[in-house]
Amino acid sequence: MSISTHLIAPRLNAVFLHVQDLKRSAAWYHQLLQLPFDSSLITSPVYNVPLQGPTSLTLDDHTNDPLYQHQPSPHALFNFYTTDIDASYQFVLSLQTSIIRDIERFDDFAYFTFADPDGNVLMLCTG
Repeated sequence: MSISTHLIAPRLNAVFLHVQDLKRSAAWYHQLLQLPFDSSLITSPVYNVPLQGPTSLTLDDHTNDPLYQHQPSPHALFNFYTTDIDASYQFVLSLQTSIIRDIERFDDFAYFTFADPDGNVLMLCTG
């Protein structure tokens, strides 16, 4: 069955991540993903982090919502992929990022969780 036959397509289009300071968060995600960064391209209320693949990561600072109160989830919201969990763990540590859960290993799969500057919990996985 093709996507066009579905009223709602069975794919993720974008992940919205709620942040408090859009430029600070955009800079952090660019550093994490080792992407070039130009702060002049960041304009409130949203910014799309340039990712590979069809799903986008949209940072949202809620400047258009005066009632918004940031409450990050204590659980991982999504995961990034790595082929080298140990080197990635050391890299994330070098960013002085809070590690939530150290590396867990299961056969050929490994992951760890960490927090972005807004307390959003993210996961890094090998598979």
